[in-house]
Amino acid sequence: MKTKGNKRKEYFINAGLGILVLLSYFILPYLQEFPFAIANINIHTVDTWIKICYLIFFETIILLIIGLLLKDSLKKDFYDIKKNHNTYFKDCLKYWLLALGIMMFSNAIINYFSTNGMASNEKAIQEMFKLSPIYIYFSAVIWAPIVEELTFRRAIRNIIKPDLLFIIISGIVFGGLHVLSTDTKSLIDLLYIIPYSAPGIAFAYMLQKYDNIFVSMGFHVMHNGILIALQFLLLIFV
Repeated sequence: MKTKGNKRKEYFINAGLGILVLLSYFILPYLQEFPFAIANINIHTVDTWIKICYLIFFETIILLIIGLLLKDSLKKDFYDIKKNHNTYFKDCLKYWLLALGIMMFSNAIINYFSTNGMASNEKAIQEMFKLSPIYIYFSAVIWAPIVEELTFRRAIRNIIKPDLLFIIISGIVFGGLHVLSTDTKSLIDLLYIIPYSAPGIAFAYMLQKYDNIFVSMGFHVMHNGILIALQFLLLIFV
């Protein structure tokens, strides 16, 4: 049985790991051009395919660093998901479908009143998709769901223990960064935080309920995979 002192020590260790994960996620991307600067190479003159391969390599390094920081909890969650994945999927599917419905409905309402027609983040993805479908698939369907769940769910959960507070902050931070990281042109664009936060809140609830990051991560992969598949169809037929 854990004593009060042991619980406090465990919390501070986990919170410290959570802070390190957040710092890694936000700071490391600023270093991606550093090797080119050291080699005195103008990154804007580098061939597109070289840049894409480098981005995939660099993002993989970030993923490995964050994964190593959380390796103990990942190991525990992995053994748990192997035993209970069917139960988790059946129970959490309804939460994802609800979030998807809120996302689609709020997107439709905002698009009706917005002159831009879609979120700036969505436009950026479409442009990059035309340039490099392979990179977008890796980034959106593999890298983002894994790293974002480890960062915006597991890391924040390590820091914030009250359930409702964690779910709200995790969801809103997740949605807000998807909107504010791109070129927002009006206050209406900020409303896209609602559809982006909806799945974030659902994923946070899944982690709060089962304390297994692979549950929310799996649904995040499925969510992004479906959206990217739709983008691929639009690229072909529209």
